Amino acid sequence: MFAYLIGKVADISNDNLILEVGHIGFNIKVPASVISVLPGIGQEVKIYTYTCVREDAFLLYGFLKKDDLDIFRKLITVNGIGPKGGLGILSVLSADELRLAVLSQDAKAIAKAPGVGMKTAQKVILELKDKVSLEETFVSSESVSYAADTGSSSVRSEAVEALTALGYSASEALRAVGKVENAEEMDVETLLKAALKNMF
Repeated sequence: MFAYLIGKVADISNDNLILEVGHIGFNIKVPASVISVLPGIGQEVKIYTYTCVREDAFLLYGFLKKDDLDIFRKLITVNGIGPKGGLGILSVLSADELRLAVLSQDAKAIAKAPGVGMKTAQKVILELKDKVSLEETFVSSESVSYAADTGSSSVRSEAVEALTALGYSASEALRAVGKVENAEEMDVETLLKAALKNMF
């Protein structure tokens, strides 16, 4: 219903934000990771939202980045993961960390979320493994400076795949490739050699 809302922060609690937009206060459920980086009361912020309509409630879930909203939408398609569970997972893992956990089949990382056991975490991995990709992580990551062009992320992806074929986990491979400076100017072989140095 609402793609996003831009307004002033009126109140913040444990998992809830009240956003004032045009003299209307919207109650928005947000992950703990959002609460910790919200601007102060009275400051303006843009929140990407997901609307959940139930028989007994009309709920809004919000995120600071569109990427987080996109992964949340994928998460709640998993059988047994509702909006509350999805919010819990994104409170302990960023969108990129969740993709890495899925791709490297790291159920323990996902199970750190409140109310999520190992069986549910494994179900998340099983149902999302074909819906997430390394390319998404390269393009969306803000923790490392990645070029967003397809060619660059494709070279990185090939290097990551080569490292995983050598026995490294997807998360180890991604971090090693991410540390390589000027990777966008390299071919796969050169990037692979540089990334291998970061493994030691």
